[in-house]
Amino acid sequence: MKDVLVVGAGPAGMMAAITAAENGARVTLLEKMQRVGRKMLITGKGRCNLTNAAPVPELIRQFKGNGAFLNSAFAAFDNEDAMRFFEQQGVPVKVERGGRVFPVSDKAADCVEAMLARLHELGVAVRTGEAVAAVLTREGRAAGVRTAAGEEIAADAVILAVGGASYPGTGSTGDGYEIARQLGHTVTRILPSLVPLETEEHWPRDVQGLSLRNVRVKLLVDGRERQEMFGEMMFTHFGVTGPIILSLSRTAAQALADGAFVELEIDLKPALTPEKLAARILRDFEKYQRKQVKNALVDLLPHRLIPVLIDAAYLDGEKFVHQVTQEERHRLAEALKHLVLTVARTRPLAEAIVTAGGVCVKEIDPRTMESRLVSRLYFAGELVDVDAFTGGYNLQAAFSMGVAAGSYSVWNDD
Repeated sequence: MKDVLVVGAGPAGMMAAITAAENGARVTLLEKMQRVGRKMLITGKGRCNLTNAAPVPELIRQFKGNGAFLNSAFAAFDNEDAMRFFEQQGVPVKVERGGRVFPVSDKAADCVEAMLARLHELGVAVRTGEAVAAVLTREGRAAGVRTAAGEEIAADAVILAVGGASYPGTGSTGDGYEIARQLGHTVTRILPSLVPLETEEHWPRDVQGLSLRNVRVKLLVDGRERQEMFGEMMFTHFGVTGPIILSLSRTAAQALADGAFVELEIDLKPALTPEKLAARILRDFEKYQRKQVKNALVDLLPHRLIPVLIDAAYLDGEKFVHQVTQEERHRLAEALKHLVLTVARTRPLAEAIVTAGGVCVKEIDPRTMESRLVSRLYFAGELVDVDAFTGGYNLQAAFSMGVAAGSYSVWNDD
C-alpha cells in the first residue's frame, strides 16, 4: 500500500486525498488551519458555486490563464462528475442563471462537511494545525515533507494543494510558492484576479451601493480596448466591483503591473444605438420641458447617478430643459454611452477571489499533475498558474486537478 501525503485541505486537496484513498493508498491530509475547507466555505457568498453546467469546451474558454492545460483533467473528471460526486455524498445540487451550480441548501458548509465525511469514511488521516515548511526529496523523487514544527513525515508521493495568496485568513498565504521554488519550479508573476478596482475619480463613493444591470463595460489599456463585458456592476466607496468588473480585473491587474494607463468605459444604455438614444433624450426633454435638467433625467437614470452624468456632459443642472441646445443633448448622449473611470489600482491581493499566476504549467504534466522536475510530486488547485472568471469554473478546476493528482499519485510506479 502506498503512502500519499496531501498538503492543503481546500477543495483540490480534499478531492486529491479522497481519490488517492479510493484507489487504495494510505493517505494523510495536512492542513495548517484548524478547520478544513476554510476558503470553500466563503465561495459563492457562502453558497458554494461548485461548478458550472456548461459544456466542457465552454468551461475551458472561461479560463483567462492556461485553460488548455486543463483539457486532460476535465476529460477525466468534468462538471457532470463533480455534480454526481456531491449528489452521492448526500448534497443535492441545482443549476441557476448562467449555468452556476449550487447545493440545493445554499450552504457551503454542507459541501465541506460532505467531503470531510467522505475522507473519514475512507480512513484518511486528517491533521489540522499542521503547516508544512518543505517537501523532502531523495534521488530526484518526493519522499515526504518537513512540517513547520520540524517533524519529518515520509511518503511515496506528495501532493501540494496549498492554494494561492488570496484570502490569507483562510490559509492561502502564498507559502506554497516558496516550497515550489525550493524544488526548482518557476513561479509566474502573482497578481490578484476577480478583485474590485479602485478609481482615481472620487464620485463613485457618492453613489456607493448603487448597482447597474445590463450595462457594457470596456477595459481600455493605453487608450485601446483590451476586453469587454456585459452584465452587472456596483459602485463602492473606493471604486467599482460586481461580476463584470471582477471578470475584467485580471487584465486590468496585468496592465497596471506593466505600468499602463487603464480606464473603464461604461455604456449605460447598450441596448440603444446613438440614434435611438438621441431620440429617447429628445422625448424625455419634451416631456419635462418645463423642468430643470437635473429633474428631467429621472426616466433615464437612477436618481443618484444624475449629477454624475450632468457633470460628465458638462451641463448646467439648474438650466431649464427648453434652454438646452442640440450640442448639449449630444454631450449627454456621449456621456451615457461613454462614461469613463480611471483605474488607479486593484484592491489588495488579500481581497481577490483567486490568484492569477503560480507554478508554471510547462513544468507540470497536464494529464497526471506530476511535476516534470521532481518525480512523485504533484500539484493541484490555485497553486498552479490557472485561473478563470467567476461562475464555478475555478472550483471545477480544483476538483479536476485534485482527482488527476490523487489518481496518478497511486498509479505511478516509476
